[in-house]
Amino acid sequence: MGITTNELSDFIEGSVLRLVDEADTVTEYRRPLVGFASTGDPRFGELKRRVEPAHLLPEDLLPGAKSVVAFFLPFARWVVEANAVQRGKVAEEWCRAYIETNALINSITSYLKDALEEKGVRAASEPATHNYDPETLVCRWSHKSMAVICGLGSFGLHHMVITDSGCAGRFGSLVIDAGLPVIPVRERERCLYFYDGSCVECIERCPVKALDREGRIDKHLCNRRLLAVEGGLQEELRADVCGKCAIGPCSFESAVKGEQG
Repeated sequence: MGITTNELSDFIEGSVLRLVDEADTVTEYRRPLVGFASTGDPRFGELKRRVEPAHLLPEDLLPGAKSVVAFFLPFARWVVEANAVQRGKVAEEWCRAYIETNALINSITSYLKDALEEKGVRAASEPATHNYDPETLVCRWSHKSMAVICGLGSFGLHHMVITDSGCAGRFGSLVIDAGLPVIPVRERERCLYFYDGSCVECIERCPVKALDREGRIDKHLCNRRLLAVEGGLQEELRADVCGKCAIGPCSFESAVKGEQG
């Protein structure tokens, strides 16, 4: 491979930023976040215990995998604000953002796989969404978990990942067989409920009460809500979406301010 690890990381991050900037979408985005992790990170192995026994490891996606890349595409404020107006009805802007962003994530990973191959680096990825077991509703490859391990954020009470650019957006990830410079990131709390118990807005906004204060989520109840929304949408905006739990103090940034000791 005739490229250094720093050049490779710059190429990956630069490609994500450029492809989002050039995206032919109605949806607009704030600046994407990109992070890396070594496949030697022990947290990957813990996913089989914490998420799903059948959860794939990086090496399952790509034999010889050395690094995982995760990225977050945060929605523009107007997308989130449109969905905040009504507590029950899902905004058309949010539906469109879900559809367009999933397609954009898939196009980004597809581009990176082809471009990296030209540089002698193999890559593999999973679809942006609907890569879960239809019975258990558990993902066999969790982009959100990849993002946490890659240092982009931490899970909140709503089971979404809160980054320093909030939780209102979509995640993608891929695995490559080359090393990347991994900067150790100190784990810190970004969810106000987990920090000091002062916020339960995600619980209050959930139309079907699928969340509780114990940190549990009724995935089947949530999924029925998503399917009900999808069934009531016009064809071009039809998607299993809701997003009401992504509206709150953690929509656009970490809800916890200041240093944590």
